Amino acid sequence: MASLEHLLLGAAILLLAGVLASKASDRLGIPALLVFLAVGMLAGSDGPGGIPFDDPHMAQTIGVVALVFILFSGGLDTDWRSTRTVLWAGLTLSTVGVLITALTVGCFASLVLGVPLLEGLLLGSIVSSTDAAAVFSILRTRGAGLEGKTQPLLEFESGSNDPMAVFLTVGFIQLIQQPAASPADLVAKFLLQMALGFAFGYCAGKLALFLINRLALKAEGLYTVLTLSLALLTYSTANIAGGNGFLAVYVAGIVLGNNDFLHRRSLVRFHDGLAWLMQICMFLTLGLLVFPSRLQPVAGVALLISFFLIFVGRPLSVFSSLAFSKLGGRAKVLISWVGLRGAVPIILATFPLVAGIANADLYFNVVFFIVLTSVLLQGTTLTAVAKGLGLQTPAVERPRDPLEFLDTPRSKNNLIELNLGKDSPAVGKRVVDLELPKSALLVLLRRGDEVLVPRGATALEDGDVVVIIAEKEDIVALRTAVLGMDHRETSSAR
Repeated sequence: MASLEHLLLGAAILLLAGVLASKASDRLGIPALLVFLAVGMLAGSDGPGGIPFDDPHMAQTIGVVALVFILFSGGLDTDWRSTRTVLWAGLTLSTVGVLITALTVGCFASLVLGVPLLEGLLLGSIVSSTDAAAVFSILRTRGAGLEGKTQPLLEFESGSNDPMAVFLTVGFIQLIQQPAASPADLVAKFLLQMALGFAFGYCAGKLALFLINRLALKAEGLYTVLTLSLALLTYSTANIAGGNGFLAVYVAGIVLGNNDFLHRRSLVRFHDGLAWLMQICMFLTLGLLVFPSRLQPVAGVALLISFFLIFVGRPLSVFSSLAFSKLGGRAKVLISWVGLRGAVPIILATFPLVAGIANADLYFNVVFFIVLTSVLLQGTTLTAVAKGLGLQTPAVERPRDPLEFLDTPRSKNNLIELNLGKDSPAVGKRVVDLELPKSALLVLLRRGDEVLVPRGATALEDGDVVVIIAEKEDIVALRTAVLGMDHRETSSAR
């Protein structure tokens, strides 16, 4: 057995390779998930890395935990003002659309694979959810966006259709293992899961908002621990109560993200970084689980199913579920093409493996091949299709926090936070009397629980925390002027 040091070394190399590979994906214009999967496959048993890994239970566990944090981060980043304009269309796509995809692809898969209908429907359910959010990295790197309501609709669909796919997958596994089970019972169970998932998510979001704003924790880092625990608590309690934990986590993120809370900037950044870490870990693990030598025998039939999904199943589900929407035909064609399959179908493909379903290995390899085909075909041609349909627009840059404008490599300025003690020469002086460098500007003053905008006549007091912008070469002189010649390193540059 490998030592801990060797395991940590291997993990570090894989993570670093994933990060560097993401840079290559930006240049090539392909979704990062494909690169992460490729790194995992190269590191696996059939690749030059030779890492032995054949544990679907572990892969499923990693995938579920990763999805919890990815969906929570996605909820935090969802702008409800733009989403609510496409709410009903998005909900229809993420429920009725997913069901139509599962049924049509499932029937076709049963025919071409020669397996029972229920097993074909299980395969259709596994590949029924989209990962449209993955292609927006391509749009951002190419400075492109999608016109009108198309982009918020696709973003909302990609974040909300996973629960339906999970339910259908688990439901068909149950019908296969328990032939006496009634489909009507599954419908009632689905409605209960969605209702409880939404209720738990909404309450969890409100609880998170209350705790973050009222606990007054002394250490800012504890707020990240708080949100981590609340995300896991939301998923687990919703599942234990019979609800859909993935929906609950996503809704909780939306509720929290569309309200004001303490340390918003740092918490959103933390969860964005965590979501990237989870994506890399999830894709690398799934890549390790795949044996490329086993993909070749199923390539032909998997390609047939993939083409049916892309050119028949997805368009049929989009045009059927959006039949009464006000979206035009070109928009529906584009939405059909952006039905990218991602990591969720591969994670769901581990469910039959864990459940011991017959032909589970076949289904896993077929699903993996379908995902690769979808990413390569749809992911790399998105901008060309959007441009051809006349629906591509220049990307609108997301609003930035004012402090982020200073956080650039070429910036001449630093933002400095200084804590004034009783020995500080600035205590008792007015702002106008401070002998600050010419480049320095005192922009904020925190006194106790109050945040003040200082004026020239504002007198500084012991215990004040001042935030000052200054050129980098004046930082030493600035600290000397405010903290004194013997100042301690109690300040932090941001």
